[in-house]
Amino acid sequence: MTDGAAATLSLGLVNFSVDSPGNWSTMLDRAQAADAVGIDRLVVVDHVVMGPSADEYDGGAFPTGPGGAWLEPLTVLGVLTGMTSRVRLITSILVAPLRRPVVLAKSLATLDVLSGGRLDVGMGVGWQAAEYVAAGLDFRARGRLLDDTLGVCKALWTDSPASYHSANLDFDDIWCEPKPLQHGGVPIWLGGTLNPANAARIVRHASGWMPWGRHRTDLPAAVVELRNLLDDGGRDPESVVVQGTIPTVASSDGRLDLGTMLQDVPRLVRSGVTDFVVRPPLPVDGMTGGVGGAGAAVTAGDEAMLGELLDRFREAASGSKR
Repeated sequence: MTDGAAATLSLGLVNFSVDSPGNWSTMLDRAQAADAVGIDRLVVVDHVVMGPSADEYDGGAFPTGPGGAWLEPLTVLGVLTGMTSRVRLITSILVAPLRRPVVLAKSLATLDVLSGGRLDVGMGVGWQAAEYVAAGLDFRARGRLLDDTLGVCKALWTDSPASYHSANLDFDDIWCEPKPLQHGGVPIWLGGTLNPANAARIVRHASGWMPWGRHRTDLPAAVVELRNLLDDGGRDPESVVVQGTIPTVASSDGRLDLGTMLQDVPRLVRSGVTDFVVRPPLPVDGMTGGVGGAGAAVTAGDEAMLGELLDRFREAASGSKR
């Protein structure tokens, strides 16, 4: 049984907007509020460019059209590194194959050093072929590109000098300094399903898993499947964090209905889910929890709301032991 006291709460920041808001202070203010109240982790998402259609997306309604404004997540985390002191920082999901592996390894190591060892990186292959085309990459090769990224990052973060050999990348006697502060490098979380190729990546490289598709709709079964794979691969079955999602539910007066939002947390913690991401809307005023524009000022009530959310989450997660 998983100890509910170990379950963590991650807050999704809105680093995108339907239209350019002209001012992203709301996102930055919320990050500082989350740091102050004790939220465990801040999450930012990734799209480098957008194609004309989101028909390939299978995660529900896509939040913007092709002209939506998407801030580059590693740049955002660089800003947040200097604005926060305690909260961990993560991407979910960084479309890693769009970045050259050695440059990404350097960027992530730099962020880990400057944040004091507070970085995690959530990686995946993404879903949008148009991003790969625009980057001059073959969408069909996205899995192989991710494998190279994972291998290069691990090599450069742990060895001096480093070597890496694959069908597409081949180098010896390469130094990449400074190393990440965290022993073994920046913890890697992988997104996606447990198809054979991705399952092998998770067993070999991952500290965390962000389930997708059928696995996201039946997390207890997904945890069992993952633990069997880890056990077969010679790893501790409980060594990989599994992320779930807390839905946003509003009551009739517009306030967050925390009881309904958190009702499944005890059951999911008992099943082995160990991190929960929540994306409450930005407040308009006080603790209404209503949706505000991406450039609207976060009121003092936002910090109070996040504090109450965290307290109720901790209570629900601890309740998993009863």
